[in-house]
Amino acid sequence: MKQTETPTMNEIKVNCLSCGYKVDLDEAYGDYEGQVKCWGCGATLEIKTAAGDLKSVRLANLAAGSPAGEMDPVTRRFVLRK
Repeated sequence: MKQTETPTMNEIKVNCLSCGYKVDLDEAYGDYEGQVKCWGCGATLEIKTAAGDLKSVRLANLAAGSPAGEMDPVTRRFVLRK
């Protein structure tokens, strides 16, 4: 029987906006604003977290004013701003 991993309370998961790869971040990123690199495609993501929750994510190479992802407070899913 295969055991599945259950994420810990301190683990943050980010879906890459370029390729969809799930980037796992540990508790060191609980209160963080900066860049992380996708291991799937190499894209650089700019993320913001607070108290262990992901607040926003966008591709770092996008020009200012380009769509960025934000957490929908109702569904707790990320949506792209238009």
